[in-house]
Amino acid sequence: MNKKNGDFQKRLLSTFRIEADEHLKNITSGLIELEKDLEPQVKVEIIETVFREAHSLKGAARAVNLTDIETICQSIESVFSAMKRQKIHPGPFMFDTLHQAVDILNELNLSFPEEVRADKDKISEIIEKIAKVEMGQTGVLNGGLPEPPAIQTDEPVRRQKLLPSDTIRISVEKMDTLLRQSEEMLSLKLMTDQYLEDIHDLIHMFGIWQKQWSKIYPTICAFRRLQERDDKQGKKRRKDDKQNYKVFEFGDLTHDNMKALESKLIELRKTGDRHRYTTELMVDNLLEEMKKILMLPFSTLFEAFPKFVRDLSRDQGKDIEMVISGEEIEIDRRILEEMRVVFIHLLRNAIDHGIEKPEVRLQHKKSPRGKIIIMVTSMEGNKVDILLSDDGKGMDMQALKDAAIKRGIISSEDAAELTDQDMPAIVFQSGVSTSPIITDISGRGLGLAIVREKIEKLGGQIVLETHQHTGTSFRMTLPLTLITFRGLLVTVAEREFIVPTTNVERVVRVKRDEIKTVENRDTLSLNGVTIPLLRLADILELTGKNGDLPMMTVLVLESQGKRIGFIVNEVLNEQEILIKPLSQPLSRVRNIAGATILGSGKIAPVLNVSDLMKSAAKAAVYGPKLSSTEAKGEVIRKSVLVVEDSITSRMLLKNILETAGYLVVTAVDGVDAMTQLKTDKFDMVVSDVDMPRMNGFNLTEKIRGDKKLAELPVVLVTALESREDKERGIDVGANAYIVKSSFDQSNLLEVIRRLI
Repeated sequence: MNKKNGDFQKRLLSTFRIEADEHLKNITSGLIELEKDLEPQVKVEIIETVFREAHSLKGAARAVNLTDIETICQSIESVFSAMKRQKIHPGPFMFDTLHQAVDILNELNLSFPEEVRADKDKISEIIEKIAKVEMGQTGVLNGGLPEPPAIQTDEPVRRQKLLPSDTIRISVEKMDTLLRQSEEMLSLKLMTDQYLEDIHDLIHMFGIWQKQWSKIYPTICAFRRLQERDDKQGKKRRKDDKQNYKVFEFGDLTHDNMKALESKLIELRKTGDRHRYTTELMVDNLLEEMKKILMLPFSTLFEAFPKFVRDLSRDQGKDIEMVISGEEIEIDRRILEEMRVVFIHLLRNAIDHGIEKPEVRLQHKKSPRGKIIIMVTSMEGNKVDILLSDDGKGMDMQALKDAAIKRGIISSEDAAELTDQDMPAIVFQSGVSTSPIITDISGRGLGLAIVREKIEKLGGQIVLETHQHTGTSFRMTLPLTLITFRGLLVTVAEREFIVPTTNVERVVRVKRDEIKTVENRDTLSLNGVTIPLLRLADILELTGKNGDLPMMTVLVLESQGKRIGFIVNEVLNEQEILIKPLSQPLSRVRNIAGATILGSGKIAPVLNVSDLMKSAAKAAVYGPKLSSTEAKGEVIRKSVLVVEDSITSRMLLKNILETAGYLVVTAVDGVDAMTQLKTDKFDMVVSDVDMPRMNGFNLTEKIRGDKKLAELPVVLVTALESREDKERGIDVGANAYIVKSSFDQSNLLEVIRRLI
């Protein structure tokens, strides 16, 4: 009985968590809406809705004996009950407190009671703060404000997010299994196409044979008639006449068999056409229905972003409004999961780098409240267009050029020739950042590189547009589903590969004399524009026949504004394919995105166009050259000065850095550090902030004030995580600011590698 009761309790808790998650999302959404400037009647409706959500969650928590959640919900319910009676009105402190309460409820909902004990002090503290709000001690008392309209309790306003009665819940694992089995049906469709193609080839071969036979058979018939005439005239037979009659009989038999074979081939073709039509119809309908099952509205992704923007903007001391439209449009669930990371990076960039603080916006005659817009629209060809824009300061192109030069991505000479239209390609390069300091939010220059990689992996494209003092926008084009896509089947060095059609700008046939050499690189001129030209076999490091013929087939591929021509042996056809990811240990192979099974049963690799572009750039010597020391294979270990007054933290940092291959010297405070900096040479300083005699801020100021040390990278690792402390870190000239509460060894090493 105990085991049965335990299993039942687990199922009950699992059901509760799903229900609680929906209630908490609705409460969060309501709080975000209440902070906006809305009509009084609309606010009344939202207050009633949030009140009911809190009440329902309280009841559900009581049913499963989760007293902590029940108690907090009771407090939230009391606040909204007071708001309904017009005893208090919403205020900033109230919203901050209620958002904190919802965060704690989310933590409790995700924690199993037997695994994680609730933080009683945190719960008591939030209940006390909510009580203050309810008593009106920190909220806005009802004095002099217009009375909101009375709430019609007999006809309560309910949210429209109710689940239909004809829906069921099913695990994602089961859905993914069903999807994989459905996707495999595409192989049957491709095999049917191949089967019919083989029949057509056989009919073609038979036709050639029949033409040749039609020339020979009349001669055989004429010879036989001549033989029969001689027999009638009584002429004496020769020895080989008997053999001739066997040839005549075989000719007649062959002629009859060819007619039967022709009839059979025609019947096979008709049957194959019917089977292909039936198979394609069934497979296409099945996959179409699976697509619909897997489709989810963008709202399931966007519902958490308003709170994310609110919390992050308040932490940055900014006032930002988020406007979303088109969230009802549906897209493949797997795309939504991948796009979550994309939107988080873009929103962080917009909040941290793009939108200015209220006082700065006022100086530029802007509204003190910034705005982030996400707009989703449907496109033809089963695609969707997503626009994410902000009305911030835009990107500083000169600062981006300087960052790219500093990182060795482009040379000073190349940077001088770049126009503003060329800069978006630089922005998406890994390591490019204009942030003056590296923090837990930004500054590493990886965000936009990850965004581009994710978008291209999904078969989409991203375009950047920015104007100084006006804002920045990212326009993303994505397919609605990942189930299938179209690709070109090409041969390279006697091997077959698939190239995604979305990246193919054109296929051209060129003569050898059309290929020109510029700066020791092959180029091709198309419509007056010169593009690099390389052999795809060379990029893939394949040996074999490379198609060195008077006429060459060139694939012109486009990715992120770059266009490169690749010479291939032959383009066979375009077909619908199902891409399969490679498993371990081949999960990440350069230039290969996955593989597919052709209708013939052969396995063909699917090329990764983004990787091809990078490989082509390296092959064309676009990348930075090795220094003479690196070329000789000499390794110079970088030296780091660790400044930390705590012996435990000091030894921890020393061990981490030495394990990573750095030479480490330690100092106990800022005074000790300055003494060592004047006597020895270091490549970086990693320092705590709160230290006796001279703290980390003062140490950084001293370093920046010394001409010999001014360019020395400084990383501050500290427990101080307030916005004011981070801003002071920027002011004194620190290169990175890492908070100990979110300290991660790999994070620290990545920052150090980036700076030195």
